[in-house]
Amino acid sequence: MRDKLTENLLKSIELGEDTYLELKDLRFDEDKVSEPHRNSMADELAAMANTVSGNFILGVDDKSKKITGISKDKLDIVETWIRGICNDLITPPLFCKIHKIAINTENKEHIVIRIEIPRSLFVHQSPSGYLQRIGSSKRQMKPEVLARLFQQRSQARIIRFDEQAVAFASRDCLSKSLWEKFRTPLSPKDDEEFLLKLKLLTQDEEKNIVPSVSGILLATKAPQEFLPNAYIQCVAYSSTERNSAYQFDAKDIFGPLDEQITAAYKFVKSNTKIRAFKNPGRVDIPQYAPQAVFEAIVNAVAHRDYSIQSSKIRIHMFSDRLEIFSPGAIPNTMTVDSLALRQAARNELIASLLARCAVVDFEEIAGYRGFLMDKRGEGVPIILSESQKLSSRLPEYQLIDDSELKLTLFAEGSL
Repeated sequence: MRDKLTENLLKSIELGEDTYLELKDLRFDEDKVSEPHRNSMADELAAMANTVSGNFILGVDDKSKKITGISKDKLDIVETWIRGICNDLITPPLFCKIHKIAINTENKEHIVIRIEIPRSLFVHQSPSGYLQRIGSSKRQMKPEVLARLFQQRSQARIIRFDEQAVAFASRDCLSKSLWEKFRTPLSPKDDEEFLLKLKLLTQDEEKNIVPSVSGILLATKAPQEFLPNAYIQCVAYSSTERNSAYQFDAKDIFGPLDEQITAAYKFVKSNTKIRAFKNPGRVDIPQYAPQAVFEAIVNAVAHRDYSIQSSKIRIHMFSDRLEIFSPGAIPNTMTVDSLALRQAARNELIASLLARCAVVDFEEIAGYRGFLMDKRGEGVPIILSESQKLSSRLPEYQLIDDSELKLTLFAEGSL
Protein backbone atom coordinates (compact mmCIF):
# COMPACT_ATOMS: atom_id res chain seq x y z
CA MET A 1 0.00 0.00 0.00
CA ARG A 2 1.39 3.40 -0.99
CA ASP A 3 1.92 6.11 1.59
CA LYS A 4 0.31 9.52 1.26
CA LEU A 5 3.55 11.20 0.14
CA THR A 6 3.96 8.76 -2.75
CA GLU A 7 0.31 9.13 -3.74
CA ASN A 8 0.65 12.93 -3.81
CA LEU A 9 3.85 12.65 -5.84
CA LEU A 10 2.16 10.42 -8.42
CA LYS A 11 -0.79 12.80 -8.68
CA SER A 12 1.58 15.72 -9.27
CA ILE A 13 3.44 13.79 -11.98
CA GLU A 14 0.14 12.87 -13.63
CA LEU A 15 -0.91 16.53 -13.77
CA GLY A 16 2.43 17.49 -15.34
CA GLU A 17 4.76 20.45 -15.06
CA ASP A 18 3.73 23.83 -13.72
CA THR A 19 5.32 26.72 -11.82
CA TYR A 20 6.11 24.47 -8.88
CA LEU A 21 7.06 21.21 -10.62
CA GLU A 22 9.71 20.24 -13.17
CA LEU A 23 10.07 16.71 -14.59
CA LYS A 24 13.35 15.45 -16.03
CA ASP A 25 14.36 12.20 -17.66
CA LEU A 26 18.08 11.51 -17.40
CA ARG A 27 20.47 10.04 -19.97
CA PHE A 28 23.84 8.55 -19.10
CA ASP A 29 27.16 8.09 -20.86
CA GLU A 30 28.71 5.31 -18.78
CA ASP A 31 29.21 6.87 -15.31
CA LYS A 32 28.28 10.44 -16.28
CA VAL A 33 24.95 12.24 -16.74
CA SER A 34 24.88 13.30 -20.40
CA GLU A 35 21.37 14.81 -20.53
CA PRO A 36 20.16 17.30 -19.55
CA HIS A 37 23.21 19.51 -19.98
CA ARG A 38 24.67 20.90 -16.74
CA ASN A 39 24.19 24.53 -17.83
CA SER A 40 20.57 23.92 -18.75
CA MET A 41 19.91 22.20 -15.44
CA ALA A 42 21.56 25.07 -13.56
CA ASP A 43 19.29 27.55 -15.35
CA GLU A 44 16.18 25.57 -14.40
CA LEU A 45 17.19 25.23 -10.75
CA ALA A 46 18.14 28.90 -10.34
CA ALA A 47 14.97 30.10 -12.08
CA MET A 48 12.79 28.19 -9.64
CA ALA A 49 14.75 29.38 -6.59
CA ASN A 50 14.39 32.97 -7.81
CA THR A 51 10.61 32.57 -8.09
CA VAL A 52 8.97 30.00 -5.81
CA SER A 53 9.49 26.95 -3.62
CA GLY A 54 9.13 23.90 -5.84
CA ASN A 55 10.33 20.44 -6.80
CA PHE A 56 12.28 18.74 -9.56
CA ILE A 57 11.51 15.06 -10.13
CA LEU A 58 14.36 13.23 -11.89
CA GLY A 59 13.53 9.93 -13.56
CA VAL A 60 10.27 11.02 -15.23
CA ASP A 61 9.66 11.84 -18.89
CA ASP A 62 8.17 15.34 -19.01
CA LYS A 63 6.12 14.70 -22.16
CA SER A 64 4.62 11.25 -21.56
CA LYS A 65 4.78 11.62 -17.73
CA LYS A 66 6.05 8.04 -17.68
CA ILE A 67 8.25 7.11 -14.73
CA THR A 68 11.52 5.84 -16.19
CA GLY A 69 13.41 5.71 -12.89
CA ILE A 70 17.10 5.79 -12.04
CA SER A 71 19.08 2.61 -11.47
CA LYS A 72 20.50 2.14 -7.98
CA ASP A 73 24.10 2.15 -9.21
CA LYS A 74 23.55 5.63 -10.70
CA LEU A 75 21.98 7.32 -7.64
CA ASP A 76 25.24 8.56 -6.11
CA ILE A 77 26.41 9.76 -9.54
CA VAL A 78 23.23 11.80 -9.94
CA GLU A 79 23.45 13.27 -6.43
CA THR A 80 27.07 14.34 -7.02
CA TRP A 81 26.02 15.82 -10.38
CA ILE A 82 23.25 17.88 -8.74
CA ARG A 83 25.45 19.18 -5.94
CA GLY A 84 28.19 20.09 -8.42
CA ILE A 85 25.71 22.13 -10.46
CA CYS A 86 24.35 23.93 -7.38
CA ASN A 87 27.82 24.78 -6.06
CA ASP A 88 29.78 25.43 -9.26
CA LEU A 89 27.32 26.87 -11.81
CA ILE A 90 24.96 28.93 -9.65
CA THR A 91 25.99 32.15 -7.87
CA PRO A 92 25.58 32.34 -4.93
CA PRO A 93 25.52 28.55 -4.52
CA LEU A 94 22.02 27.10 -4.26
CA PHE A 95 21.01 25.01 -1.27
CA CYS A 96 18.54 22.21 -2.00
CA LYS A 97 17.39 18.98 -0.37
CA ILE A 98 17.73 15.72 -2.29
CA HIS A 99 15.35 12.81 -1.65
CA LYS A 100 15.60 9.31 -3.14
CA ILE A 101 12.15 7.78 -3.46
CA ALA A 102 11.12 4.26 -4.47
CA ILE A 103 7.80 4.04 -6.33
CA ASN A 104 5.97 0.87 -7.35
CA THR A 105 4.13 1.16 -10.66
CA GLU A 106 2.86 -1.69 -12.83
CA ASN A 107 4.31 -4.21 -10.33
CA LYS A 108 7.77 -2.77 -10.82
CA GLU A 109 9.86 -0.62 -8.52
CA HIS A 110 11.27 2.61 -9.90
CA ILE A 111 13.57 4.98 -8.03
CA VAL A 112 13.24 8.70 -8.64
CA ILE A 113 15.05 11.66 -7.11
CA ARG A 114 13.09 14.63 -5.80
CA ILE A 115 15.03 17.89 -5.53
CA GLU A 116 13.36 20.23 -3.07
CA ILE A 117 14.07 23.87 -3.97
CA PRO A 118 13.26 26.55 -1.39
CA ARG A 119 12.36 30.04 -2.52
CA SER A 120 15.74 31.58 -1.90
CA LEU A 121 16.80 34.46 0.31
CA PHE A 122 19.10 35.49 -2.55
CA VAL A 123 18.91 36.26 -6.27
CA HIS A 124 20.78 33.52 -8.14
CA GLN A 125 22.70 33.86 -11.40
CA SER A 126 23.13 30.81 -13.66
CA PRO A 127 24.99 30.33 -16.97
CA SER A 128 22.24 32.09 -18.96
CA GLY A 129 21.95 35.02 -16.55
CA TYR A 130 19.20 35.90 -14.10
CA LEU A 131 16.14 33.79 -14.82
CA GLN A 132 12.67 33.43 -13.37
CA ARG A 133 10.06 30.72 -13.73
CA ILE A 134 6.83 31.52 -15.54
CA GLY A 135 4.49 28.54 -15.59
CA SER A 136 6.54 25.51 -16.59
CA SER A 137 9.13 27.53 -18.49
CA LYS A 138 11.96 29.91 -17.63
CA ARG A 139 12.50 33.44 -18.86
CA GLN A 140 15.27 36.01 -18.66
CA MET A 141 14.31 38.66 -16.13
CA LYS A 142 13.78 42.14 -17.52
CA PRO A 143 15.98 44.81 -15.89
CA GLU A 144 13.10 46.35 -13.95
CA VAL A 145 11.98 42.92 -12.68
CA LEU A 146 15.53 42.03 -11.64
CA ALA A 147 15.99 45.37 -9.88
CA ARG A 148 12.73 44.88 -7.98
CA LEU A 149 13.69 41.34 -6.98
CA PHE A 150 17.09 42.47 -5.68
CA GLN A 151 15.31 45.17 -3.69
CA GLN A 152 12.78 42.70 -2.24
CA ARG A 153 15.44 40.16 -1.24
CA SER A 154 17.69 42.83 0.28
CA GLN A 155 14.75 44.22 2.25
CA ALA A 156 14.05 40.71 3.53
CA ARG A 157 17.59 40.65 4.89
CA ILE A 158 16.89 43.76 7.00
CA ILE A 159 15.84 41.03 9.39
CA ARG A 160 19.09 39.61 10.70
CA PHE A 161 20.05 36.38 8.98
CA ASP A 162 20.02 34.39 12.22
CA GLU A 163 16.36 35.37 12.75
CA GLN A 164 15.17 34.55 9.23
CA ALA A 165 12.79 31.71 8.44
CA VAL A 166 14.06 28.41 7.06
CA ALA A 167 10.96 27.80 4.97
CA PHE A 168 11.86 24.29 3.83
CA ALA A 169 12.30 22.99 7.40
CA SER A 170 9.55 21.58 9.59
CA ARG A 171 9.01 22.84 13.11
CA ASP A 172 9.21 19.18 14.18
CA CYS A 173 12.95 19.18 13.49
CA LEU A 174 13.50 21.25 16.64
CA SER A 175 14.41 18.95 19.53
CA LYS A 176 12.88 19.69 22.92
CA SER A 177 15.91 18.19 24.63
CA LEU A 178 17.99 20.96 23.02
CA TRP A 179 15.75 24.02 23.44
CA GLU A 180 14.39 23.22 26.90
CA LYS A 181 17.60 24.60 28.48
CA PHE A 182 16.58 28.09 27.39
CA ARG A 183 13.33 27.99 29.37
CA THR A 184 13.11 30.03 32.58
CA PRO A 185 10.42 30.29 35.29
CA LEU A 186 9.09 33.36 33.45
CA SER A 187 8.87 31.63 30.05
CA PRO A 188 5.43 30.94 28.52
CA LYS A 189 4.12 27.48 29.43
CA ASP A 190 2.94 26.77 25.88
CA ASP A 191 5.82 25.33 23.85
CA GLU A 192 4.97 27.05 20.56
CA GLU A 193 4.44 30.42 22.24
CA PHE A 194 7.77 29.99 24.02
CA LEU A 195 9.67 29.07 20.84
CA LEU A 196 8.12 31.99 18.93
CA LYS A 197 9.03 34.40 21.72
CA LEU A 198 12.56 33.01 21.77
CA LYS A 199 12.62 33.33 17.94
CA LEU A 200 13.61 29.70 17.45
CA LEU A 201 10.35 29.51 15.51
CA THR A 202 9.16 32.29 13.22
CA GLN A 203 6.76 32.96 10.33
CA ASP A 204 7.79 32.61 6.71
CA GLU A 205 6.47 34.76 3.86
CA GLU A 206 3.34 32.61 3.62
CA LYS A 207 2.67 32.94 7.38
CA ASN A 208 3.63 29.34 8.07
CA ILE A 209 5.37 28.73 11.40
CA VAL A 210 8.82 27.28 10.68
CA PRO A 211 12.24 27.19 12.36
CA SER A 212 14.48 30.23 12.21
CA VAL A 213 18.17 29.99 11.27
CA SER A 214 19.00 30.18 14.99
CA GLY A 215 16.48 27.45 15.71
CA ILE A 216 18.23 25.20 13.20
CA LEU A 217 21.69 26.02 14.55
CA LEU A 218 20.93 25.65 18.26
CA ALA A 219 17.93 23.34 18.53
CA THR A 220 18.41 20.65 15.87
CA LYS A 221 20.75 17.70 16.21
CA ALA A 222 22.10 18.00 12.65
CA PRO A 223 22.14 21.68 11.51
CA GLN A 224 24.25 20.74 8.46
CA GLU A 225 21.21 19.02 6.92
CA PHE A 226 19.74 22.52 6.44
CA LEU A 227 22.86 24.73 6.42
CA PRO A 228 25.52 22.44 4.91
CA ASN A 229 28.59 24.39 6.03
CA ALA A 230 27.47 25.04 9.61
CA TYR A 231 30.24 22.97 11.11
CA ILE A 232 33.87 23.23 12.22
CA GLN A 233 36.83 21.60 10.46
CA CYS A 234 39.73 20.85 12.83
CA VAL A 235 43.19 19.73 11.68
CA ALA A 236 46.41 19.29 13.66
CA TYR A 237 49.85 19.24 12.00
CA SER A 238 53.17 18.24 13.55
CA SER A 239 55.08 20.94 11.67
CA THR A 240 54.68 24.57 10.64
CA GLU A 241 53.37 23.58 7.19
CA ARG A 242 49.81 22.98 5.99
CA ASN A 243 50.72 19.64 4.50
CA SER A 244 48.78 16.38 4.75
CA ALA A 245 52.06 14.50 5.19
CA TYR A 246 52.40 16.12 8.63
CA GLN A 247 48.76 15.77 9.68
CA PHE A 248 48.32 13.68 12.81
CA ASP A 249 44.75 14.45 13.86
CA ALA A 250 41.62 15.77 12.18
CA LYS A 251 37.93 16.01 12.93
CA ASP A 252 34.84 17.57 11.40
CA ILE A 253 32.60 18.77 14.22
CA PHE A 254 28.84 18.81 13.72
CA GLY A 255 25.81 19.32 15.96
CA PRO A 256 24.21 22.30 17.75
CA LEU A 257 26.48 25.31 18.10
CA ASP A 258 27.04 24.97 21.84
CA GLU A 259 28.14 21.36 21.35
CA GLN A 260 30.41 22.42 18.46
CA ILE A 261 32.16 24.92 20.74
CA THR A 262 32.75 22.29 23.41
CA ALA A 263 34.00 19.68 20.92
CA ALA A 264 36.30 22.14 19.12
CA TYR A 265 37.84 23.31 22.40
CA LYS A 266 38.31 19.67 23.42
CA PHE A 267 40.09 18.99 20.08
CA VAL A 268 42.54 21.86 20.62
CA LYS A 269 43.09 20.94 24.27
CA SER A 270 43.82 17.28 23.45
CA ASN A 271 46.37 18.29 20.81
CA THR A 272 48.04 21.04 22.85
CA LYS A 273 51.53 20.21 24.11
CA ILE A 274 52.36 20.83 27.78
CA ARG A 275 55.81 21.89 28.99
CA ALA A 276 56.51 21.25 32.68
CA PHE A 277 59.14 22.36 35.21
CA LYS A 278 59.55 22.34 39.01
CA ASN A 279 59.34 25.52 41.07
CA PRO A 280 59.62 23.74 43.56
CA GLY A 281 56.44 21.85 42.68
CA ARG A 282 55.42 20.89 39.15
CA VAL A 283 54.32 23.81 36.93
CA ASP A 284 52.60 23.06 33.61
CA ILE A 285 52.94 25.53 30.73
CA PRO A 286 50.45 24.87 27.89
CA GLN A 287 51.31 25.58 24.29
CA TYR A 288 48.30 27.94 24.03
CA ALA A 289 46.46 29.93 26.69
CA PRO A 290 43.21 28.01 27.43
CA GLN A 291 41.11 31.14 27.97
CA ALA A 292 42.33 32.69 24.70
CA VAL A 293 41.56 29.49 22.75
CA PHE A 294 38.12 29.21 24.31
CA GLU A 295 37.17 32.84 23.59
CA ALA A 296 38.50 32.57 20.02
CA ILE A 297 36.35 29.50 19.27
CA VAL A 298 33.24 31.06 20.84
CA ASN A 299 33.72 34.25 18.83
CA ALA A 300 34.19 32.33 15.58
CA VAL A 301 30.99 30.35 16.12
CA ALA A 302 28.91 33.28 17.39
CA HIS A 303 29.96 35.87 14.81
CA ARG A 304 30.58 33.95 11.58
CA ASP A 305 28.39 34.77 8.58
CA TYR A 306 26.03 31.79 8.27
CA SER A 307 24.60 33.12 5.00
CA ILE A 308 27.89 32.16 3.28
CA GLN A 309 27.14 28.64 2.07
CA SER A 310 30.53 27.82 0.57
CA SER A 311 32.72 28.08 3.68
CA LYS A 312 32.96 26.71 7.21
CA ILE A 313 34.93 27.55 10.34
CA ARG A 314 38.43 26.06 10.15
CA ILE A 315 40.77 25.47 13.10
CA HIS A 316 44.29 24.49 12.05
CA MET A 317 46.97 23.70 14.64
CA PHE A 318 50.69 23.83 13.86
CA SER A 319 53.82 23.39 15.94
CA ASP A 320 54.23 27.16 16.30
CA ARG A 321 50.74 28.64 15.91
CA LEU A 322 46.97 28.09 15.93
CA GLU A 323 44.91 29.53 13.06
CA ILE A 324 41.14 30.03 13.18
CA PHE A 325 39.27 31.03 10.01
CA SER A 326 35.74 32.41 10.37
CA PRO A 327 33.56 33.07 7.27
CA GLY A 328 32.43 36.65 6.77
CA ALA A 329 33.81 40.16 6.89
CA ILE A 330 33.95 42.14 10.13
CA PRO A 331 30.41 43.34 10.97
CA ASN A 332 29.23 46.93 10.66
CA THR A 333 31.91 49.62 10.52
CA MET A 334 34.49 47.79 12.63
CA THR A 335 38.07 47.28 11.49
CA VAL A 336 40.74 44.78 12.45
CA ASP A 337 42.40 47.48 14.60
CA SER A 338 39.19 48.28 16.47
CA LEU A 339 38.19 44.71 17.37
CA ALA A 340 39.53 45.00 20.91
CA LEU A 341 37.90 48.41 21.48
CA ARG A 342 34.39 48.01 20.06
CA GLN A 343 31.55 45.53 20.34
CA ALA A 344 29.26 44.47 17.49
CA ALA A 345 27.32 41.26 16.94
CA ARG A 346 26.44 39.99 13.49
CA ASN A 347 24.18 37.35 15.02
CA GLU A 348 22.55 38.98 18.05
CA LEU A 349 20.05 36.15 18.59
CA ILE A 350 22.75 33.46 18.44
CA ALA A 351 24.96 35.45 20.79
CA SER A 352 22.14 35.95 23.31
CA LEU A 353 21.27 32.24 23.27
CA LEU A 354 24.90 31.14 23.69
CA ALA A 355 25.03 33.47 26.68
CA ARG A 356 22.44 31.14 28.25
CA CYS A 357 24.39 27.94 27.57
CA ALA A 358 26.44 26.81 30.57
CA VAL A 359 30.11 25.87 30.27
CA VAL A 360 30.49 22.13 30.86
CA ASP A 361 33.45 19.75 31.24
CA PHE A 362 36.27 22.30 31.55
CA GLU A 363 37.30 23.47 35.03
CA GLU A 364 39.86 25.91 33.66
CA ILE A 365 37.07 27.74 31.79
CA ALA A 366 34.22 27.33 34.28
CA GLY A 367 36.46 28.97 36.88
CA TYR A 368 36.12 32.35 35.19
CA ARG A 369 33.14 31.96 32.84
CA GLY A 370 29.85 30.28 33.72
CA PHE A 371 28.30 30.57 30.25
CA LEU A 372 29.68 30.20 26.72
CA MET A 373 29.10 33.78 25.59
CA ASP A 374 30.11 37.00 27.27
CA LYS A 375 27.81 40.01 26.76
CA ARG A 376 30.31 42.58 27.97
CA GLY A 377 32.61 42.56 24.97
CA GLU A 378 35.54 41.02 26.86
CA GLY A 379 36.23 38.19 24.39
CA VAL A 380 38.79 39.88 22.12
CA PRO A 381 40.67 41.61 24.99
CA ILE A 382 40.98 38.22 26.73
CA ILE A 383 42.25 36.61 23.52
CA LEU A 384 44.91 39.30 23.11
CA SER A 385 46.06 39.59 26.71
CA GLU A 386 46.08 35.91 27.72
CA SER A 387 47.85 34.82 24.55
CA GLN A 388 50.44 37.57 24.78
CA LYS A 389 51.18 36.70 28.43
CA LEU A 390 52.02 33.15 27.42
CA SER A 391 53.81 33.58 24.10
CA SER A 392 55.07 37.19 24.40
CA ARG A 393 53.51 37.74 20.98
CA LEU A 394 50.30 39.59 20.29
CA PRO A 395 47.77 37.51 18.30
CA GLU A 396 47.13 38.69 14.75
CA TYR A 397 43.79 39.31 13.05
CA GLN A 398 43.71 39.38 9.26
CA LEU A 399 40.79 40.02 6.90
CA ILE A 400 41.13 37.82 3.80
CA ASP A 401 39.48 39.04 0.57
CA ASP A 402 36.89 40.87 2.67
CA SER A 403 35.11 37.53 3.15
CA GLU A 404 36.95 35.66 5.91
CA LEU A 405 38.51 36.65 9.24
CA LYS A 406 41.70 34.83 10.24
CA LEU A 407 43.02 34.81 13.82
CA THR A 408 46.53 33.54 14.58
CA LEU A 409 47.50 32.61 18.15
CA PHE A 410 51.21 32.02 18.62
CA ALA A 411 52.48 29.08 20.65
CA GLU A 412 54.46 29.45 23.87
CA GLY A 413 58.15 29.55 23.00
CA SER A 414 57.53 30.33 19.30
CA LEU A 415 59.72 33.46 19.25
